[in-house]
Amino acid sequence: MFGLVVFGLIGIYLALLIAATMWGYRHAAKIGLPRKQRWLWAAGGFLLVYLPVFWDWIPTVVAHQYYCATEAGFWVYKTVDQWKAENPGVMETLVANKGAPSVHGAYILNQRFNWTIKEDRFFPLNHMIRQEQQVVDSKTGEVLARYVDFSTSHEPRQAGWSGWKFWLDSRHCIGGGYNQDKLRNFRNNFMGAEK
Repeated sequence: MFGLVVFGLIGIYLALLIAATMWGYRHAAKIGLPRKQRWLWAAGGFLLVYLPVFWDWIPTVVAHQYYCATEAGFWVYKTVDQWKAENPGVMETLVANKGAPSVHGAYILNQRFNWTIKEDRFFPLNHMIRQEQQVVDSKTGEVLARYVDFSTSHEPRQAGWSGWKFWLDSRHCIGGGYNQDKLRNFRNNFMGAEK
């Protein structure tokens, strides 16, 4: 039933777009404007109906693509084997914290490693969320791996003004979910023994 309502609203909206475009063209013809200016009036009629609903779509998509291309990814700065070679015998002494309790945005994996998750809303339209996750050696502060991703929606859609704009829903950059899985797999190598 809800689907019928949605399709009905989409149909009404498309009819309004067409009607406003045709009205703009016909009105310009009625007042005697040349053909080129008629199309400008038609575009104005189209935008009059289009912009109240979709005004933020193009800027959000452009910003999301830009940040995904320039900042997103997964990087390993030190492998498990490299860390073990620099810290002989330490990995065998680490004990995993059950549930990885968090302190100030850092999940304490064990007595030596933390997993940090930082999310920031940014961009003037407030649709963009930058997520950064790191595996950090808590003794030295050294970042062993880092993952950065951008989304245009964080929570499941909600009721209200922002909840129905499903066309803005992009949970990851291209390959972002795969990169997130790679970071989690990397993190799991540093969890320590379960006791």
